Amino acid sequence: MSNKRDYYEVLNVDKSASDADIKKAYRKLAKQYHPDVNPGDKAAEAKFKEVNEAYEVLSDSQKRAKYDQFGHAGVDPNGFGGFGGGGFGDFDFGGIGDIFETFFGGSGMGGRSGRNRNGPQKGQDLKYAMEIAFEEAAFGIEKEITINRAENCTTCGGTGSKPGTSPSACKHCNGTGQIQYKQSTPFGQFVNVKTCDVCRGEGKIITNPCEKCSGKGKIRKSIKIKINVPAGIDDGQTISLRGEGEPGVKGGHAGDLYISIRVRQHPLFQRQGNDVVCEIPITFAQAALGSELEVPTLDGKVKYTMPEGTQTGSVFRIKGKGIPYIRGSGRGDQYVKVNIEVPKKLNEKQKAILKEFADAGGDDIHEERKSFFNKMKDVLGM
Repeated sequence: MSNKRDYYEVLNVDKSASDADIKKAYRKLAKQYHPDVNPGDKAAEAKFKEVNEAYEVLSDSQKRAKYDQFGHAGVDPNGFGGFGGGGFGDFDFGGIGDIFETFFGGSGMGGRSGRNRNGPQKGQDLKYAMEIAFEEAAFGIEKEITINRAENCTTCGGTGSKPGTSPSACKHCNGTGQIQYKQSTPFGQFVNVKTCDVCRGEGKIITNPCEKCSGKGKIRKSIKIKINVPAGIDDGQTISLRGEGEPGVKGGHAGDLYISIRVRQHPLFQRQGNDVVCEIPITFAQAALGSELEVPTLDGKVKYTMPEGTQTGSVFRIKGKGIPYIRGSGRGDQYVKVNIEVPKKLNEKQKAILKEFADAGGDDIHEERKSFFNKMKDVLGM
């Protein structure tokens, strides 16, 4: 039996989890164990592969249904091979597959036949982590990245054979890519089909391999790709580029490229949804008398008139100075929180002026202070 962990356990979700819950759990764990975040950490790399394997199955409704019914054996590339040695002896479930195909018109156990395995296959998806600045996330930007991926060999055109030569038909399977043999089963004798182990299902043998790609037909290259980062994208979101992953096999479509976005923190601004928040220190005099503040925004500095008597912690809104909506038009707002800064060092003249102010004002000008002490008298009976 398989010694793999339960895929639901890997993603830390219940079996009744929705597609959105599974996707959310995957993004969190993929970000936590990503190789770029844990360079050289083999344990994290193994976790990352385990998380991706679990998500690949649970995010696909058909694969998930098979997994829920048969466990890991239902989604194993080798079909039900995980039961080998588990009480079925040397019996090959491939024979059962042929029985189902003969009598019921299906493809047998798990719906996998040799012909399907040898058909076009989509290329592997690629992942890339991109870090951008706060302003770049807000307004969008075009970036150029470099990835390593397989490309068809330009010398042999992807055939794997030396220029001027061609692959020869496999003599072991007569160019079919499959070997037929008879197998005795409790139902009688049936013809079973397996992938040819000489040509590995290709039906042909490369006798004169291309020197540049060593007969593989593909070579790895560094490819530069331009990425249009949309305005309003947030930290942790992903950009997908169809067909920019590894090339397909046997005419299959190329895989996709998934770019995970990380937004650097800003020294002044914080993002809350599509709004921007910043804090500004002000003096006691500015708060008491009112003042025209110079407020930083993503679009540059703007003037804001603060009313007299402003209290510390007060928040003001500047409309339309937030983050653009990634879908649709318009922008969020900017919220400015002001904090009164109490000076720590005063010279003698400044101290004297403040004392004179305190003596002249008393509690009458400090309404909140006066109200507090009146309440305290009522409570304590002072």
